[in-house]
Amino acid sequence: MTIEERNTLEERVIAVLKTIYDPEIPVDIYELGLIYNIGIDDQAFVTILMTLTSPSCPVAETLPPDVEQKVGGAQGVTGCKVEITWDPSWDKSMMSEEAQLELGFL
Repeated sequence: MTIEERNTLEERVIAVLKTIYDPEIPVDIYELGLIYNIGIDDQAFVTILMTLTSPSCPVAETLPPDVEQKVGGAQGVTGCKVEITWDPSWDKSMMSEEAQLELGFL
């Protein structure tokens, strides 16, 4: 996979992530800052390192499989695995400026 192909695929993955919303916050998980890393191997398999807004998040059981399914179904992606981490823990400073503005933090 060339760097250009990898970059194109990453853009597709980000576009998919921007369609997935935390049900309690009207902002997508990418702009919320829940995505820490997107890895793409030479076989177009995607590994996503992400967190949740809190360990007691009500969608902790359903959001990661939802991300795996949607990203794994993106054009050119051969599969997806989500890894959850709590380090560093999420806080509102991780949100994009757009998300902070939408939620009234700016």
